[in-house]
Amino acid sequence: MSKYKRVVSVGAHPLDAELIGGPIMIRHQKHGAKCTMVHLTTGRLEDPNATEEEKQAYSKQIQDEIENAAKEMGCDSYPMNYISSEMPTTAQFIDILVDYFTKEGVDLVITHCRGTLHPRHYYSYETVTEAVKKMRLNGSNIDLLYGENCEDLVGFIPTKYIMMSDEEKDIWFKGLSQYEIFNGKVNDVPYIDYYNSIGIIRAIEAGTHGFAKAYMHAGLIYEE
Repeated sequence: MSKYKRVVSVGAHPLDAELIGGPIMIRHQKHGAKCTMVHLTTGRLEDPNATEEEKQAYSKQIQDEIENAAKEMGCDSYPMNYISSEMPTTAQFIDILVDYFTKEGVDLVITHCRGTLHPRHYYSYETVTEAVKKMRLNGSNIDLLYGENCEDLVGFIPTKYIMMSDEEKDIWFKGLSQYEIFNGKVNDVPYIDYYNSIGIIRAIEAGTHGFAKAYMHAGLIYEE
């Protein structure tokens, strides 16, 4: 049985939650935990010349990708649908997260690491960390891990490795491949090459062979 019963991965954008939380959620849902991919923003078509029809088609595509990726990994999804320029203040969003985590009975959260190149990733790191810290100070045993993301590597020091079987790796990559961006159809970020390679490297770091996903414990949320 899983140590955790209710797990969420909080990502700034579509694909982020799956990249950072997918492996550990695949593992825990297999042992009975309910797992949810939470997306703060869901993106929008930035082309100023896009028609309303094109914007609606793009929005539906993103929603379908979110749902399909979560389904492949045995999870559900919760798109919060914020627009990047209209996010709540950090204080407001911390309270929103505390309310959500409490109502859902969440006992493990995965989110972005602090050393990121993207403002929305840092927003996610800061608000999730403070929400979990606030809950622990009020007696909750909720835990927090930072998942590896190729955009959040400054200061990321693995303290936990999840060794993945071939089956678990295939499930993860099948879920990730539901996103056009992961398949290289949106930008030139080499997602497939990076995550294939880093999984092998992390297994070597862990002193074994195979494929591993790295996580970092959130030491600052715990009482001394």
